Amino acid sequence: MKRQKKDVYDASNITALKGVDAVRLRPGMFIGTTDDPMHILYEALDNSVDEHQAGYCNRIDVSLNKDGSATVLDAGRGIPCDIHKETGIPAATLVLTELHSGGKFNNKSYQYSGGLHGVGISVTCFLSSYLELEIYRNNKIYSQRFETGVPVTKLKSCPDTSKKPRTGTKITFLPDKKIFKDITFSYTTLAHRLKELAYLNAGLKISLEDNRGKKQRAEVFQFKDGIKAFVSELNENHQATKDDVVIDACIQWCDDVYDDKIFAYTNSIRNQDGGTHVTALKNAITRAINKKAEELGLLKKLGESLSGDDVREGLISIIAIKLRDPKFSSQTKDKLVSSEVRLPVEGAINDAILDYLNENISQAKRIIEKCLNSAMGRLAARKARELVRRKSALDDTRLPGKLADCSSKDPAECELYICEGQSASGSAKGGRDRSTQAILPLRGKVINAEKAEMGKLFANEEIKAMISCLGTGVHEKFDITRLRYHKIILMTDADVDGSHIRTLLLTFFFNHMRELIKAGHLYRANPPLYKLTQGKKATRYAYSDNERDAILKELREKSEQHTEIQRYKGLGEMSSQQLWETTMDPSIRTLTKISINDEEEAERTFKLLMGTDIPARKKFIEDNALNVQNLDV
Repeated sequence: MKRQKKDVYDASNITALKGVDAVRLRPGMFIGTTDDPMHILYEALDNSVDEHQAGYCNRIDVSLNKDGSATVLDAGRGIPCDIHKETGIPAATLVLTELHSGGKFNNKSYQYSGGLHGVGISVTCFLSSYLELEIYRNNKIYSQRFETGVPVTKLKSCPDTSKKPRTGTKITFLPDKKIFKDITFSYTTLAHRLKELAYLNAGLKISLEDNRGKKQRAEVFQFKDGIKAFVSELNENHQATKDDVVIDACIQWCDDVYDDKIFAYTNSIRNQDGGTHVTALKNAITRAINKKAEELGLLKKLGESLSGDDVREGLISIIAIKLRDPKFSSQTKDKLVSSEVRLPVEGAINDAILDYLNENISQAKRIIEKCLNSAMGRLAARKARELVRRKSALDDTRLPGKLADCSSKDPAECELYICEGQSASGSAKGGRDRSTQAILPLRGKVINAEKAEMGKLFANEEIKAMISCLGTGVHEKFDITRLRYHKIILMTDADVDGSHIRTLLLTFFFNHMRELIKAGHLYRANPPLYKLTQGKKATRYAYSDNERDAILKELREKSEQHTEIQRYKGLGEMSSQQLWETTMDPSIRTLTKISINDEEEAERTFKLLMGTDIPARKKFIEDNALNVQNLDV
């Protein structure tokens, strides 16, 4: 008997990736997500902001171009173009093609900077199908072109014939379709980011142009007062410098708001996940309010100290710090982990708040009274939740009887279709892949989670069914590791009622299971709108009016036979086979991932559309009614 040769595992099996190859193979390690290209645009933008913070740039121009590319032009010093002695290549080429290269590893060129590791702009270059560089410096224009991170021309120069001497850097790049799922830049998201940067950098003028569509859009952001304009009519606004940390903090309590919002920045970089400066801010606020409340004898009726949640109810705050050599949890800079900032930030903010409270006793009493009301409400709500849980199925791990579960127990390959109505779920159950696809039918329109009281919401049968199926729990008991399906797909009819039901479901998930959306587990199914049949030929499906017209034109060019067009109003009109081959087959279907690009704007939208302010909602509908497409009444 001949023995099989074993696989050899030696040095020849080891691959060492460097530079562009490493970034293109594992882009997520450098930019977090490849769902969209916004991060590589921010990397180019942050370099220009660093020039402003160094005192050399008063203007940044950003444009979205017709071919899908983006351009960032600043009036900074321009990237150096002389030969780098150690490598023998121009410094500008080095910065664009070598990881961990740049002028921010010491404090000589930049005291405060958002770019720390020298990988930002090179990653932008590596993940773009092309990048064109122009540098204005020494009365010359230097230019070079790169494709997928590789120089295809040398750095060349020509005289700058402009009337006024200028300096700066211009970068134009097109995200690579092979890397990103969608290479479209979001104008709304970008405008929000540019406005933030203008707030955080007083006097900096930032312009934005969108030249992609028929109607061009343009905005200019500039705020002389900087962060003071970020939050209107704030109760407290301080800037302090302590232990080489520059601290800007704005604090406001709002009477009719119950959530807290803290916006955190380090060297003008937004820290979505907060970090040590946010922890210090929270500690300082809690400590200062409790100290003043105790001095005024206002804690006696509560019988305990105010918690952090109590003092932050209705709080809107901004913490923006500048420090040398900050440390982040990852290249995306979403979370600051520099431990040395905690004590300076906490001390400075605590002192500032106490100064204000001591000088404004009436306001201090009003703020503390609001915090005490929050504490009373917290204690009452805790008792109510305990009562609700005893009476509801929130902690019941049994699966609802109407769930048609899948056989696989691996959450990574399991999908849950949340379907509208019995007829649709019947077709879905018959057409699904039983090994990986589960079906949960819903009856009628689910309760509005924006308006409903907690007890009524979690007593609702449809809500209880969804919570039981997903297995994660909600709020403080939410645990994403217990999620039973990694794809949760909302499949509703393609009509007004279907859209309303989907919106109600999104309202619930956004308010009570937001982490599912942030983790990328929530999707929308895209069933076809039309079925086109011509004679005995194979049926064609169209997913939009434009696609319907294109198919109709194609069929008429091939045959003069009459084409029957059916407009689907409900999923129940489709057979199991049709639903499978158009909407549920993973090899053919198109799913839309639900994502949150701007959490604050999303909150405002849900409150506007699903909340209790009827006049505001009516005005919104009147202003936007003509923009609705594919409306069936």
